[in-house]
Amino acid sequence: MKWVLIFWAAPVSFLGAWYYLSYYDMSFGVFMFTRQMHDLVFHIYGNILGIPPETIPPLVARAIAFDTLLVFTILAFRKRADILAWWNRRQESRSGKAVLPRAESLSKAP
Repeated sequence: MKWVLIFWAAPVSFLGAWYYLSYYDMSFGVFMFTRQMHDLVFHIYGNILGIPPETIPPLVARAIAFDTLLVFTILAFRKRADILAWWNRRQESRSGKAVLPRAESLSKAP
């Protein structure tokens, strides 16, 4: 499962970093991170998809959100026994058994 998370997080992180750097034109001397490249990429994708280029970033963001939800749902399904055990321990600790402080730990202040 570790590899699934790595192969999910790496492209998402790369895309997010590229989008942020190119959107704000922080190129560091690399053409890939310029605002020109940013606009060119979305113009090409817009022509391929037949939609205005400014509508693509929200679509990509929704796709990433859905993929993230899907990946973590699969992870939670695979770890459901551990999650259920954690939840039961948590509920038992809240079940009304109030833990009172011991006398020797109380302050001697008036």
